[in-house]
Amino acid sequence: MTFRFARHTNDLEQIKSFYIAILGFELLGAFENHNGYDGVFIGKSNENWHLEFTKTKEVICFDFKEDDTLVFYPESKMEFDLLINKLQSHEIEFIKAKNPYWNENGKMILDPDGYRILISDFRFKN
Repeated sequence: MTFRFARHTNDLEQIKSFYIAILGFELLGAFENHNGYDGVFIGKSNENWHLEFTKTKEVICFDFKEDDTLVFYPESKMEFDLLINKLQSHEIEFIKAKNPYWNENGKMILDPDGYRILISDFRFKN
């Protein structure tokens, strides 16, 4: 099974830059003016999932809730540490999760739209 998480944004370029340049994902594809939508597919090559971000002329008022979270599990402690250091070097603030489990098992940030992202270190805990 393949998984796609699709979400609309008001600033496609900012979202694309954040997920690629900061979080280290790849641009897997893009489209322009498909029934009025522009979009990008972002993820990792050879995986069975990706993120799709779309934009139209419509301005979206986001209503993300505190438990709406994308959770990513780095493959190694080194990958986790590199990502956390990269976030810090870009002065991206870590926030407290509503769910205490996530505070104990990772670092939470907001993407440019205000959607919560958790980078989990669950796999590396003793």
